[in-house]
Amino acid sequence: MDAKSAARGFNSVVVTLMRTPVLGPLMRKGFVEISYVGRRSGKTFTTPVNYRRSGDSLLIGVAMPDRKNWWRNFTGAGGPITLHLEGGDRRGHAVATRDAKGGVGVRVRLQDDGPGA
Repeated sequence: MDAKSAARGFNSVVVTLMRTPVLGPLMRKGFVEISYVGRRSGKTFTTPVNYRRSGDSLLIGVAMPDRKNWWRNFTGAGGPITLHLEGGDRRGHAVATRDAKGGVGVRVRLQDDGPGA
């Protein structure tokens, strides 16, 4: 099994667990599905990620960033992202940064999707 197949299998298990009535609430405390449009392909992608939330800001840590491409859609000025949170979908703006040790984090600022937004 290659790395891409293993990642797809892992992501499938995570999403399935997030949607179960018993484990779902626990899983959703640390995982969320995100959707974004690829910069070059123009296609919409959805993937589960691990995150930490503080108010209207989320931090997505990217494990093994050199083996993943999704976060590169948010380098520089960043770009739009949708988070499929338990209370409903929320739009935001995501910006990816790489630290001196090579670690990558994607900071998401949620938009106010309320009335009149």
